[in-house]
Parts: sequence; C-alpha cells; structure tokens
Amino acid sequence: MTDSALLRQAGDWLDQDPDPATRGELGDLLARVEVGDGQALADLADRFSGRLEFGTAGLRGALGAGPNRMNRVVVMRAAAGIAAWLGEGPAHVVIGYDARHRSADFARDSAAVLTGAGHRVSLLPGPLPTPVLAHTLRRLGADAGIVVTASHNPPQDNGYKVYTGGSGDDAGSQIVSPVDAEISVAIDAVGPVGALPLGEDWEVLGEEAVAAYLDAVTALVPDGPRELSVAYTPLHGVGGRVLLEAVGRAGFAPPRVVAEQFDPDPDFPTVAFPNPEEPGAMDLALAAGEAQGADLVVANDPDADRLALAVPGYGLLTGNEVGGLLAEYVLDHTGGADRVVATSIVSSSLLGAIARDRGVRYEETLTGFKWLARAGRPGENRVFSYEEALGYCVGGDDSRPVADKDGISAALVALALAAEAKDRGRTLVDLLDDQARRYGLHLSDQLSVRVTDLAEIGAAMRRLRAQPPAAFGPLRVTGVVDFADGHGGLPPTDAVRFELGGGTRGRVTLRPSGTEPKLKAYAEVVSEVGGDVAASRARGLELLSELMAAVAGVVGG
Repeated sequence: MTDSALLRQAGDWLDQDPDPATRGELGDLLARVEVGDGQALADLADRFSGRLEFGTAGLRGALGAGPNRMNRVVVMRAAAGIAAWLGEGPAHVVIGYDARHRSADFARDSAAVLTGAGHRVSLLPGPLPTPVLAHTLRRLGADAGIVVTASHNPPQDNGYKVYTGGSGDDAGSQIVSPVDAEISVAIDAVGPVGALPLGEDWEVLGEEAVAAYLDAVTALVPDGPRELSVAYTPLHGVGGRVLLEAVGRAGFAPPRVVAEQFDPDPDFPTVAFPNPEEPGAMDLALAAGEAQGADLVVANDPDADRLALAVPGYGLLTGNEVGGLLAEYVLDHTGGADRVVATSIVSSSLLGAIARDRGVRYEETLTGFKWLARAGRPGENRVFSYEEALGYCVGGDDSRPVADKDGISAALVALALAAEAKDRGRTLVDLLDDQARRYGLHLSDQLSVRVTDLAEIGAAMRRLRAQPPAAFGPLRVTGVVDFADGHGGLPPTDAVRFELGGGTRGRVTLRPSGTEPKLKAYAEVVSEVGGDVAASRARGLELLSELMAAVAGVVGG
C-alpha cells in the first residue's frame, strides 16, 4: 500500500470512528506522520495492513485504532456481520463480558447493533465468568451467544468469541467452521458503522442468571466429605465472587483468597502475564497456601473458564495431571452405559489408558473446546472432557451446565476429590502416584516458539513434514501422524505427531497456535513404574528434560 493510500484509508477510518479515545489516538498518529515520523508511519501501516481475522476463536488482538486492532468500529462491524449471518430473525442473542479495558463498551455496542438489526438481545448484568454466558445461552435456548474477553492474554488485548445456540448437545459451545467463514464474509459486506441502525431496547438480565448457573454447577458435586483447607486466586479476573459463592453452596469452608489479586483489575498489576500456566503467575497463591498449610491451591484464569491446581510442598499440577485425576473421580461417581471421555490430540495419552481400564469409550478431537464440546456419538453420554491447557468440562449430557470449559465447576469437582482423598488420609499427590503404578508414569511438557513473521511457522511445518527427524534426543521416531490428512476421521488440521520409542514410549506433537504467532510443541514420555514412584518420576523428568531440549533444537526454540 502506498503512503497516500494508507493515509486515505486512515482518514476514512477516522471519519466513521464513534470513539473519542481512538479518534484522538489515530489523530495524534497521523499528525506525527505528517511531520515525517518514520516510526509513526510504520505503526500506522501495521494498524491498516489488514483486519483482525474472524475465525473459530472469534477476534483477539491489542486495543487501539484501526482494522488490525480491537476497537469499537471492529466490534460493531463484527456484530453487524453476526446479525446478518443470523438472518431476518428476530434471533435471540445473549451477550456477556469480562472486566478488561473496553469490554463493557464492546458488549453494549454489540447489543445496540444487534437490536438495531431487529434481533433480541439479553445482556448479562455485569462482568462475569465466560461459563456463565455459556450456561445462560444454553438455559434460555437462545440462538447465539457473544462474550467479550481476551481470557488470559496480556492487559493490552481484548477479544470477542461467538457461541452457537439452539437445543442440541453442542448448544453453548464455540462456533466451528464453516460458521466462522460465513460470519467473516458477512463482516466484509458491512459498510461504514455510522450507517448502521442502532437499537436501545435490549434486556439486561438480573442476578437470576448467576443464581441459575450456581444451582447447576453445585448440583455436579456429590455428597461426601467437605473438610478441606484451600487458598484461591482469580488472578485479577471475574471469577472470584462467583467461585466463592459456589464453594459455599457446595458445603466447603471459604478459601483463603489472595487479596491482592481478588478484585477484577484490567491492568493485572501483580503478574507479568495473567495466565496460571506462566512462570510466576501463581507465586502469591502458592505462598498463601504454604503460609496457611493449605491442602490445595486453586486458581482461575481471568475469565474463569480454566482451572489450575497446586499442592503445597509439591507444586503446580500440569493440566494433564489434573485431567487424569478429574477423569477418574467423574467415572467413579457416574454410572450408566455408553459413557465417553474425550481430550485433544495434544493432550496426554493417560486418559485413553484410564478409559480402556474403565471400559468406557475414549475419543480424541482437534485442539480446542469447540471440538471437545462435539465429541461423542449420538446416544452416548459424554461425562468428561479436557485439554492440557487447563480446560475441563464435567457432567453428563443431561447434567452438564455448559458445553465448554468451565473453571468454576471443575474447581468444585477438584475440591470434592481432594476432600474425599483427605478423608482417607491421602493427598492428590498420592492419587497421582496410584495412577502412575496402574497406568504407567505419564509426564508431559510443552514449548512455544514465538515468531515475528508468521511465514516462519509454515516453513518450519513444511520442513518437518518433508524431512522428519530420526530422533528427538534419546528417543527415536517410530512413526509420524500427519493430521493435515484428516487422521482418524478428524477434520484436517495443521499438526504433526511424532511417535517415539527406545526403552521409553513417548510422542511429540507440533502445531501452530490458533491465537498467537507461535509454534507449539507438546511432548510426553510414558514409562513403567517400579516400587519407588518418586525415583521413577525423577528419572522420567530427567528424560523429559532431555526430550524438550531436543525438541527446542529441532523446531528452533
């Protein structure tokens, strides 16, 4: 794009932007360009080099002016595209939002555009966890749902996710292709946002939306022991008060909360990155747990659709370890025929071993809960699904509060599991040891290689497909599964798995991130356990470390 074309495009954008903040930001940038500021020109070019792509993850990006940022113009165009995709209507859309910068504005703009297009809108009563939106959509039988959130992204980001509605088992789950492409085409057809008709007659739901959600999630926890000491952090997100209410309703004592992180704060001042998986993010919670001698440390991510657990004296549990523990607890407390459990292609193979031992069907899906929500065959009862990135969905098809990951209902089940173990004089670490003896020791880790040029990711995937490595460190490659071919009946996706052998089984799965410019590698080693689980774990972790170093060398991390 020439400089003159870029300036014309920026000027056109400025003319339609209804937001004084981003108009001022863009005006200042243009003024700097006019006096020859090269950095300002580069910034302007980045903002107008394209638009945020609408995909199955919706929209996500940094806040700011321009089509390649999150702002009111981008959101209003997205809402208009969704309105057109829904058709003449009137369709019923439920909208929720978190406490990030501009989330409430984006939610209200979406409500105005959708009602202006003739649709009915129900807006949640304030900043709430994403699972409350997913549950409310399902409970009301609405046609679609929107949640304004960037989940665990950095403070400068925001995002926009769309959920399918209706009455099927996948109601309340995130959209999948080709819906994303249909909405994207509709967004492209939207003209200047100043010409969009805007409504004002949307409904703001009352506290009954939260109460109904709490009724549903607390019903998941069976009667049993409740004695447990817990430390908790919502990481400056919107899960805190809902989690505490749920815990109390389920009969547990109130957790000790990390006061510095309890109230929603869009700047996330105590963490470098508001993701419980990131190093340091749970330091305050771990310290609180150690100080009180807690049995368990619990964290939600900022929109509370994910759950992290730690045991004082042991440390953080991986998403795969939590997934294995929750799976066995759920299977112990649910009966009936045709049960199915599911996880993603990048998660541990442990769930498959548990399913075989319990005589239930196991299914692998593509990465993301939009696919896990659709696992299972007609007539089956999907009682548990999870992904290694701390996402869990508990409850059968008739009892499941949401068809998406839910960090609050998963936390309640984790507390029930830990309390039941404590009643028998045991901890979650003891249960992990039991699983290692029964199913083999499954240890996993992941690596992310961030790039500045997305073409680097495609080049790396092509190279690894054309010339697969003979080995990753001490483990040789015994087979290659290319998911681009639609392996096992799955939709084709850009991922490759290397099966490993050589004394210890393992695998490495590579895929591009769906939301960030990163190539992600997921590694697992599986070894038999002798009498001493601790010694076996130490040896396994040493082998996993060697494997991760080899993976980094191969993929460029």
